[in-house]
Amino acid sequence: MSIRLLNLLMVLALAVPSSGYSALASPPPQNHRSKSDANINAIGHRRIEHGPNLYSSEREKEIGKMLAEETERSYKFVNDPAIIEYIERVAQNLAKNSDAQMPITVAVIDSDDVNAFTLPGGYQYVSRGLLLELEGDAELASVIARGIAHTALRSATMLATKGGITNMAITPAAKVATGDSTGTAASQAVLVQIALMRREDEMDADYFGVQYMYKAGYDPKGLMNLVQRIGNASSSPDREVFEPLRSFPPVNERLAALRKEISAILPPQPDAVVSTPEFDEFKARLPARNSEPRK
Repeated sequence: MSIRLLNLLMVLALAVPSSGYSALASPPPQNHRSKSDANINAIGHRRIEHGPNLYSSEREKEIGKMLAEETERSYKFVNDPAIIEYIERVAQNLAKNSDAQMPITVAVIDSDDVNAFTLPGGYQYVSRGLLLELEGDAELASVIARGIAHTALRSATMLATKGGITNMAITPAAKVATGDSTGTAASQAVLVQIALMRREDEMDADYFGVQYMYKAGYDPKGLMNLVQRIGNASSSPDREVFEPLRSFPPVNERLAALRKEISAILPPQPDAVVSTPEFDEFKARLPARNSEPRK
C-alpha cells in the first residue's frame, strides 16, 4: 500500500470511538500458524485473519471504495482491453482458489515505477513498470495472489485496528518514561511497532499467496523467483526509509520462509504453469517505459 493511502487509513483507525478500545488496550500478539493455515485442502473454507478487527466487512468495503476513488483521481491507468482481460482472468482464477470473501479487482497504473498495493475491500493496483519486470504467468500470479492474500487477511483494517490499540497502549507509558510531553518519542515508538506489524502482514501475504498460486495451478516458485530477482518488488517507497520503519522483511528472510513452506506443505506439481505464449503476448502489449527523463 502506498504511504499516503496507508496514512489515510491510519487516520480513520484513530478516529474510531475510543469505547471500542477499552478491552483491547494491549500490544497485539504476533501471528501464529494454525493447522488450517497449512491445510491447502481447506482453502476457501477457513478464516485466516487473526486478532481483533474493529471494522465490519461492510465498513471495510466502504473504506476501500473511498480509497479506490482517491487512487483513481491520483493516477493514470492502462486501458488496453486485452491487458485488462488477461489480468482479470488470472485474478479471478486465483480468487476462486483463495480464502478471500470480497470481490477482487485489479487495475494497471500507467507508471514506470515498480510497485503494487492492495486497498481494503479487494481493490488491487499493479504498475506497468512492475509488469514489465515479470518473466511469466507464475510471476504475474504471484503479484496478484499476494494482493488477494492481503484481502483475505483483511490486512489493512487489521493493521488500522492494531495500530490504534498500539497507540493507546504505548503513548501514555512512553510519555511518562521519557518525560516527553510532546509525545514525539511515543509517536516514533508507535511507528516502529506498526512497521513491525506490516512486516508480519507481508510475510503472511507470501505464506498464503503461494498456496493460492499452487491451488490455481501456477508454480509457487514464481514468487521466490520474483523476490530473488528484484527484491521487494512492491515496496519501492521503502528504499529511502529508515531501516526500523521498513514495511517489508529482508529478502533473505522471505526466501527462507518460502522455501520452507513450499517444501513442507505444497506437494510437487509437475504440470504447474510457469510461463505461456499468452503471457508473452500480454507483455508485448504493455506500453514501453517512458524514455523521457523524470523531473
